[in-house]
Amino acid sequence: MRTSSRLADFFFLATIFSVSFQNVYWNVAGRVNLADILALAFIVAFLALRISARDGRVPPTTLAVLGFAAALLVVYLVGFFNLETKQALSLYEKGLTKFGVHFAFLAAGVAYLARRSERFYWRTLGWFVAGFAANAAYGLLQLAATLAGRNLDALVLNPITGGAASINIWGAVGQSSVYRVNALTGDANHLGVMLVVPLLLLTPVYLRLERGHRLRVPLAILLSFLLLVEISTLSRSGLLGLAVGGALLAVVYRPLLTSRALLVPLGAVGALLAFVVSRRLDYFSNVLHARLQTNDSSSNLHFQVYDFIPQTIHAHPLFGFGLNTFSVYFEFVTGRTRWGAHSYYVATVVETGLVGTILFALFLVYLFRRLGAARRIGRALAAAGDPIAARVRPVAWGLTAALLGTIAANAFYLTMQFYYFYALALLALATPVVFGRRLDR
Repeated sequence: MRTSSRLADFFFLATIFSVSFQNVYWNVAGRVNLADILALAFIVAFLALRISARDGRVPPTTLAVLGFAAALLVVYLVGFFNLETKQALSLYEKGLTKFGVHFAFLAAGVAYLARRSERFYWRTLGWFVAGFAANAAYGLLQLAATLAGRNLDALVLNPITGGAASINIWGAVGQSSVYRVNALTGDANHLGVMLVVPLLLLTPVYLRLERGHRLRVPLAILLSFLLLVEISTLSRSGLLGLAVGGALLAVVYRPLLTSRALLVPLGAVGALLAFVVSRRLDYFSNVLHARLQTNDSSSNLHFQVYDFIPQTIHAHPLFGFGLNTFSVYFEFVTGRTRWGAHSYYVATVVETGLVGTILFALFLVYLFRRLGAARRIGRALAAAGDPIAARVRPVAWGLTAALLGTIAANAFYLTMQFYYFYALALLALATPVVFGRRLDR
């Protein structure tokens, strides 16, 4: 029993740590990510643990997750009958497999945390953030190696995965290439959107730490570092998500907007950026001007994909063209091959129709409702004089801002189909379950 529990702990925390490592994968009967392997191993270990303990208890939150999964599965199975090509069938099968693993991990993860201690919850949160930090650190080394004339991916990542990853090159200013840090995600925009989560999640936790707390300085350094890497991705979608989630936190924590805890790290980041930009002012001014443009071909494509929504509603209004098949439809309309939707919501409407879109929207509403329950639990604990309230409420607000920021960023990109989003949803759903037990006691 103890060995099974340790295995489940290891695979669970390892999955949580690696959810942002999108580019660590192997081509084995398709693209298999490291997180795929670890998540499947955790699910098996979790089931074995429950069977050996003859424990069939399922928390209501897990039942709700399974209910949403079952409803979405029905939509996806009905959408199967709208497939028209062999390529669409292949993509559909891959999408259905990913969906199954994602929701199985989410349901099992919530049930697992519901049985574990608060201390294990904090460990989970720590490993979740540590994974993003490790990814960002790799991105910084990736950029430094590139500037030194080396390819870090070719030296470290590609021999392990057999891939051909490299840093993103956005363009050039004169004779100098413009690099965008993509780290272990494969795409700088993916990294930019993903980093919205730890930045928004940790900010209220950091702001509410007592003066002299041992984590105060490390968190200030970590947040400053993550913000610098976020900027280095040049991701407009990432900055949009950060602005939307940050606006929520600015309202909630407005008395702390002028605090030293916030102004010192921001000032340090600003000073460092000012120094770097001043060394190559023309270079950075050209890059900034180009990224602020909204009428270039890239920006136009992000908006043009929304034109597919009325076309989809006309052709297959209820269940769409089939899960994970947007690229097939896009190729049929435009002739461009292997093209993503550049919007999670466009992909959802095109692939699953109005029924699938409404179901997923209800799932998001459920996540926000559970986070609202977590905030109410925090207030109740504060009224009862429980000191843990000073941690629960900031985490609940941080998760709320992170979810809101992720939703905003995915209006022009699609990362909500990746593991990190389901890990974020897992924490959102588990928080009221774990800390609600204090009120019961």
